Amino acid sequence: MRPLIFGLFAGLLWMNALAAPPGQRTFTGVITDSMCANGNHSNMRMGPTDAECTVACVSIHGAMYVLYDGKDAYTLSDQKTPEKFAGKKATVTGTLDAKTKTIRVDSIAAAK
Repeated sequence: MRPLIFGLFAGLLWMNALAAPPGQRTFTGVITDSMCANGNHSNMRMGPTDAECTVACVSIHGAMYVLYDGKDAYTLSDQKTPEKFAGKKATVTGTLDAKTKTIRVDSIAAAK
């Protein structure tokens, strides 16, 4: 009986390992910029909307796109795709480097 249970357990672990790359997670928050990392654009106001301010801070002032989850801001490794989600809630799938607070982005989609 024990070999059967061990075999089932080992099989489940193997299937789980194949389901997602190691360390890959899903993060949800607002796509903003590193100059307004908490999503508050009232001080910068580089445009009439949060989205326009975010894009302007990145393109004009050299800021980086970040994902703000309400607590922490994470720099995104992909600095092209986030533009279309600027100022909006999005879900980012990727691997977090906790030391640099950078997400190696695999995908970005509008949050549901």
